Amino acid sequence: MLSTAKLDVEQFLEVLGRSSRGVLLLDYDGTLAPFTTERQRALPYRGVPALLKAIMNLGHTRVAVVTGRPASEIAPLLGIFPPPEIWGAYGQQHLKPNGACTAQSLDQSTQEALTAATQWLEQLHLSHLVESKPGSVAVHWRGLEDSEVASTRGRILLGWISIADRSRMAIQDFDGGIEMISPRFTKGSVVRALLAEIDPATPVAYLGDDEPDEDAFLALDHRGLRILVRSEWRETLADTWLRPPGELLQFLSAWLEACGGAQ
Repeated sequence: MLSTAKLDVEQFLEVLGRSSRGVLLLDYDGTLAPFTTERQRALPYRGVPALLKAIMNLGHTRVAVVTGRPASEIAPLLGIFPPPEIWGAYGQQHLKPNGACTAQSLDQSTQEALTAATQWLEQLHLSHLVESKPGSVAVHWRGLEDSEVASTRGRILLGWISIADRSRMAIQDFDGGIEMISPRFTKGSVVRALLAEIDPATPVAYLGDDEPDEDAFLALDHRGLRILVRSEWRETLADTWLRPPGELLQFLSAWLEACGGAQ
């Protein structure tokens, strides 16, 4: 499988080099930056900002970060100015390199569901683990013992399942936690929106590591290169697998070279 995937990457880069434009879509946490219990200190792997900056400077590639975080959190962590295009809160927010930001509003049912989900966590005395985002509520348990995680997840679901059912919300696991989100805003919805904007012949790649990225991989099916960036293999819809940071840096360097740059 890996030899075939390697060939797919080489073929993709060849097509990229012959194309007038390319699109590089990137998850942040776990992909460009290692996970950390201190989310506001999740700095990218060394070398990533310089490579992305060089790719952006060539003017050939549309670079966009697709994240569950609020869009405003990414630029300071990434350290690229002007920053790349950022789709935050699973696409609810769109922050452009010039600083202009648009945000889609939440309907009343979604707002009420997120409030109820937060109140349930408060009743469980889990507020210290909660991250409230513009369109979702996440619980982070990275650093807890496995037995604690299983117990905590079970207690959360006791309240969240009924809230999600009556409000048509989605509950998704991610590496290090669980989240309630609106199904209107997913990484897949971002990919579909971007694909609708570009020429069908434009080479597109999406790099991600976690379960929410699978929706993006699904949306990109037969339309671009899907890359799992992760230290350990897991079952995925992705076409190939890169181990960070070394293989991630190699891929970004190869992208830069294919577009006529050097690093």
